[in-house]
Amino acid sequence: MEIDIQSKTDNPLLKRTEVHFTIHHDGGKTPKRELIRSELAEKLNVKKENIMINFMKSSFGCADTVGYAKVYKSIKDSEAYEKKHVLKRNNAQGGGKKSAKEEPEKAAEQPTEKSGDTTKEPKKEEQPAEQDEKEEDAGKAESKETKVEETAEAPKEESGEEKQKEEDKEKPAEEKKE
Repeated sequence: MEIDIQSKTDNPLLKRTEVHFTIHHDGGKTPKRELIRSELAEKLNVKKENIMINFMKSSFGCADTVGYAKVYKSIKDSEAYEKKHVLKRNNAQGGGKKSAKEEPEKAAEQPTEKSGDTTKEPKKEEQPAEQDEKEEDAGKAESKETKVEETAEAPKEESGEEKQKEEDKEKPAEEKKE
C-alpha cells in the first residue's frame, strides 16, 4: 500500500492542514480508515489522533482510492470544528464508538426492582396466564350478550318496515292492472 499526497494546504483560520491523497492498494481490498490514518501520520510527522479522514472513494475495478483528510494541531480543535459523524467514523474521543465492554456495564448498573417488595400488585404482564384467560372469557361473554340483544331487536324493526314496503309496492301494481 502506497500513499501519495496530491495536495497539502494550510488553513490557519480553522487551525488545520487539508490533505488530498491517493492510495495504491494492488491486489487487495480498500484499506481500513485506521490503517490510512496511521500511514498518513507517519508521512506527515503528526499524531494519529489529530488526523480526521473526511472521505475515501474507491473506483470499481481499480486498485486506487482517493481521499481527503484534515490534520488538526490538537484533538480539541478537531472536536470544535468537525461534524459529529466524522468524529465518530475516526474514533475520536468526543464522538468515538462505544466498546462492547462498556455497554453491558451500563446495563448492569440500571436499578432493578427489589424482590422483597410484594406489596405492589403484579403488572398485567406478570399475572399468571390463567387469570388472563378468565378475564378474556368474561369479556367475550359480555360482548356476546350485547350482540344477541342488538340482533334480536333489529330483525323485528326490519320485518315491520319490510312489510310496509312490500304493501306499498303491491298497491301501485294493483292499480295498474285495473
